[in-house]
Amino acid sequence: MAKPGITVEVAYALVDRQALVSLEFPQGVTAREAVLQSGLGESFPQLDLATAPLGIFGKALAKPEERILEEGERVEIYRPLVADPKEVRKQRAARAALARATEQR
Repeated sequence: MAKPGITVEVAYALVDRQALVSLEFPQGVTAREAVLQSGLGESFPQLDLATAPLGIFGKALAKPEERILEEGERVEIYRPLVADPKEVRKQRAARAALARATEQR
């Protein structure tokens, strides 16, 4: 007897454009397999689906090639960060300290 299929979503977003597709797969599909079969590579040719970082509902996957998907999950394809969040916070704190020092004079 064949295993019933599952429905999952695959999402990718740019600043000005996004895509969310709902797909059916046989049970046992991995996150990476779902992304590779999503068709999003045609809509976003700059995207390397074979190596892009992936997550499920905002939680990054360490091994997307091994993570078996469950019914209703949303696989997210992540873009590289434009700026390192730690560095941005350091710069903001330095500017705030300089502004406080200038105000106290």
